[in-house]
Amino acid sequence: MRRIISVTVVLIATFSVLSAAPSDSTQLAGYTRDNSQSERQWEEKFRVLPDPARIRDDMQRLSARPHNVGSAYDKDNAEWLLSTFKQWGLDAHIETFSVLFPTPKQRAVELLEPTRYTAKLEEPAIAVDPTSGQKAEQLPTYNAYSIDGDVTAPLVYVNYGTLEDYEELDRLGISVKGAIVIARYGHSWRGIKPKVAAEHGAVGCIIYSDPRNDGYFQGDVFPKGALRNEWGAQRGSVEDMPLYPGDPLTPGVGATADAKRLSLSEAKVLTKIPVLPISYGDAQPLLSALEGPVAPEAWRGALPITYHIGPGPAKVHLLVKSNWDLKPVNDVIVTIPGSELPNEWVIRGNHHDAWVNGAQDPVSGMSPEMEELRALSDLLKQGWRPKRTIIYAAWDGEEPGLLGSTEWGEAHADELRQKAVAYLNTDGNDRGFLEVEGSHSLESFINDVARDITDPEKNTSVWERRKLYDISKAKTDEDRKDVRDRSQLRIDAAGSGSDYTVFVDHLGIASLNLGYGGEVDSGIYHSIYDDFYWYTHFDDPTFVYGRALSQTLGTAVMRLADADVVPLEFNGMADTYARYLDELEKLAKKKRDDAIERDRELDEGVFTAVADPTKKSVPPPRLAIPPYLNFAPLHNAIDTLKTSAKNYQTALAATLANGALAKASAVDEKLIATEHALTNDQGLPDRPWFKNQLYAPGFYTGYAVKTMPAIREAIEQDKWPLADQSIEVVAKVLLNEAAAIDGATAELQKLTQ
Repeated sequence: MRRIISVTVVLIATFSVLSAAPSDSTQLAGYTRDNSQSERQWEEKFRVLPDPARIRDDMQRLSARPHNVGSAYDKDNAEWLLSTFKQWGLDAHIETFSVLFPTPKQRAVELLEPTRYTAKLEEPAIAVDPTSGQKAEQLPTYNAYSIDGDVTAPLVYVNYGTLEDYEELDRLGISVKGAIVIARYGHSWRGIKPKVAAEHGAVGCIIYSDPRNDGYFQGDVFPKGALRNEWGAQRGSVEDMPLYPGDPLTPGVGATADAKRLSLSEAKVLTKIPVLPISYGDAQPLLSALEGPVAPEAWRGALPITYHIGPGPAKVHLLVKSNWDLKPVNDVIVTIPGSELPNEWVIRGNHHDAWVNGAQDPVSGMSPEMEELRALSDLLKQGWRPKRTIIYAAWDGEEPGLLGSTEWGEAHADELRQKAVAYLNTDGNDRGFLEVEGSHSLESFINDVARDITDPEKNTSVWERRKLYDISKAKTDEDRKDVRDRSQLRIDAAGSGSDYTVFVDHLGIASLNLGYGGEVDSGIYHSIYDDFYWYTHFDDPTFVYGRALSQTLGTAVMRLADADVVPLEFNGMADTYARYLDELEKLAKKKRDDAIERDRELDEGVFTAVADPTKKSVPPPRLAIPPYLNFAPLHNAIDTLKTSAKNYQTALAATLANGALAKASAVDEKLIATEHALTNDQGLPDRPWFKNQLYAPGFYTGYAVKTMPAIREAIEQDKWPLADQSIEVVAKVLLNEAAAIDGATAELQKLTQ
């Protein structure tokens, strides 16, 4: 579902800028010295096994036909995966849930005035691309979970359709009330665009792909190049996942056959207005028909037209009707039992469903996951036995709304909270740099793994290559110095957009989302052209980065499963949380300074006039001056957390030094609880499904993360009493985290007494 960054970078730095690796590169975090040696030997045996040719063959098989949720080939793929895993001697089964999945019945976009145009709403087959012509099995271009609607109204161009864009419309005196808006993809998740449009009174929403973003402005279009052609369109879900992901009718519980379901009218995550995606070929006649103010420069795309905002004289008819059916999602689950700690689980997943053929999204991640499992099955035959239980999942239903993973997580919630050590996720995979986001307690761990993986293009570690990338892309000297001097590369926080969401945001399980990328400009996302032909011509044709992904994730799984004690690290985590606090204080100060400055300009009569709908020049409204927030509870909590983190690391080093980790299950139990300590049973304000108080997708960003979200969003939305309340809540959560770490420290100290 989620695209990772796609930026071509030429690195001019040399490897001499790299900081030294840790002083003891032989002992693994969470391992005694002796057990580190044994683990490294098994990992080296593992890393030679993944085969690019097998990854290619598996991709060709999985992406041979369209396999959206509920389709015949989606079921066939699940059964083939199950059979394959069993042939390798693995314990595998399918777990099925029944979910709401609408498919289009009627679609229309028509320009009625001042001229007439009927949108094609179709991606044509291309002769050189064999699977692009499988029309009978392809889902048409549409947005899942759009409500049904039949509306005719004036058209208004709203740029990306973000909150900031509507603020600009207000400054221009343009209202979208009673209008159909047209927004281009980008700058926010697609489901936010109809959400914000409806909040501003629009009656319909059209989303198009502008060639400036992923079409001819960026490079040659498919089939000559990798970018989106004139008629390519982006399917996708518009379920309001910042409220809750998964089946819209069973929030918080697994969508089993006998689950109690909401009615359609009770499902809050459906859109409030109808919405459809279109190509830039279909968008150009609509945008050309608009008059009114010329769009600001930042709003102008790459179509050969003058971008006007409207409203009028363009009038558009939008029709959306769907079949609102329950469909099965088939999760394929593989279990490798732990030899010593079977009730501690390391979970690894990637989804297998797609909008159409889905070679890049998701099969470029699913086929390397298969190679990991095949390689691990080979190690089992050689005598390797993981200490902890390993669970591999091939999720179904990720594309419409993280359906398979969310329902599985909700169905097994109590057990997962007690047993899950970590969840490791992949989605699509490209060529380039290792990209990681997730829980900062796993930051040090994944850095160590990355040091042991060789980049297939540069013949250096993927860690070294990523460090060079971060140095070259640093925006300030301070950021560049941080990359150079810090022993660990920082990882990003995780928001949403893939199957890790239920684990980190709802259940409080330490999670990572990984993939390679940065060298591929792509324009086939969620189109019929995301297929084997495109991937083998423009992405990773030799599948060496598929192999690198298998090596990376397989090594991480083994290292977590075999560790003497779960290798979490909290010093870097506490440092990151302190940075979040600094960001919040700067944000609050800026909000206050901006309000004071604006009022000063009003008092002095110095302001930019804004035209209202009657064309009269009016000053902007006077803003209330934000109050000072009391951040002291957060400062105190982070100081306590830093002390707890330092004490834990000291106790762990002492325990590892004397080899006293033979009976460390009590320590693991406390460590598993540390990520759960970051959650709050009441959840975030107005969205209780999201329990994690440190990480969440933004209410108005969709995928992009908000850190310390309750506080951050309250400040952004000028909800100052809520901001003060949320500071207290997050401070309490951080103190709970410190106490959980202290519990693990106490258990370590018992081992050395």
